[in-house]
Amino acid sequence: MEIISVIITDDHIIFRKGLATILNEIPNIKVVAESSNGFELLETLKTTNADVILMDIRMHGMDGIEATRKVKSKYPNTQIIALTMHEEIGYFNKMIEAGASGFLLKNTNKNELEKAIFAVFSGETYFAEEFVVSVNKPVSNQNRADIHLSAREKEILEYICKGFSNAEIAKSLGLSQRTIDGHRSRLFEKTGAKNAPNLVMFAVKNGLVNP
Repeated sequence: MEIISVIITDDHIIFRKGLATILNEIPNIKVVAESSNGFELLETLKTTNADVILMDIRMHGMDGIEATRKVKSKYPNTQIIALTMHEEIGYFNKMIEAGASGFLLKNTNKNELEKAIFAVFSGETYFAEEFVVSVNKPVSNQNRADIHLSAREKEILEYICKGFSNAEIAKSLGLSQRTIDGHRSRLFEKTGAKNAPNLVMFAVKNGLVNP
């Protein structure tokens, strides 16, 4: 497998260095640069290619939301995972709308970091289960009044929210990947989601998943 290049963007140098040390111990992952805010990140990207960016949300100068928006505009193939403290979960919608493909709490571990990076690199999403549970607070039924999901669709939606790929869902449920692809397409149609992060955002916002 090819090496996945990672940039860490966080304004706490000790956290950055510690995270870089952990990531560089993982086969096929290499930290190619670090930056302390969005401005530094954009300058870094002019000379350094990155497959995945681990993005702090609250930073001095340009924050993670604006930086994510600008990065996805200029480098759409670069995937972004938000790194957040538990109390920053309220930024979920803004980061998803800006283009983030994953969310990790900063108390994550090496195994979850590896799983998240490989997931978003492969075009999937990854949301820490602890995070999904925390944001899974139903709001009014207004947005989901006309959404009727089958039991199978709800089951597959929960897998998607936990970052499983279509192939992994198919294997877990004993179904063909083509069947999962079909269910996934219908979920997009029913919810009006444009992509997987939008689908996850809709699901957790409206209490459609039960982690």
